[in-house]
Amino acid sequence: MKALFREVEISTDVRQQLVDVTEHVERIVRDSGIENGICLIHSLHSTTGIIINEHESGLVDDILRKITTDYPRGTGWRHDRIDDNADAHLASVFTGSSKTLPVRMGKLVRGTWQNIFLLELDGPRTGRRIVIEVLGE
Repeated sequence: MKALFREVEISTDVRQQLVDVTEHVERIVRDSGIENGICLIHSLHSTTGIIINEHESGLVDDILRKITTDYPRGTGWRHDRIDDNADAHLASVFTGSSKTLPVRMGKLVRGTWQNIFLLELDGPRTGRRIVIEVLGE
């Protein structure tokens, strides 16, 4: 079995943002030389998430609006006494920090409208890191 491990650094511009990382992931899968296997995408931050969905501006806005509605800022979360970012931590818990996708014939297997996003929940930040590991034959 072969493996390739890479790290990508992402900067964000606003507090909540979706950053499309699909091209980064696809390039790393190509570079791996792995024909069949899996690709893990994982964020190293507890106030971000990794999600897969369509990259359409209205949907991007809807996703961010839903997160704001479900995890409102400043509503008495206990963690806010420490960092004032409990909403970001909670949203991260429920969106998840990792996704795994199949690799087949040297390409990432994803649906026509499926893109991979880093979900920033506590920005703006520089140096957000995601790791991508491709395993297989």
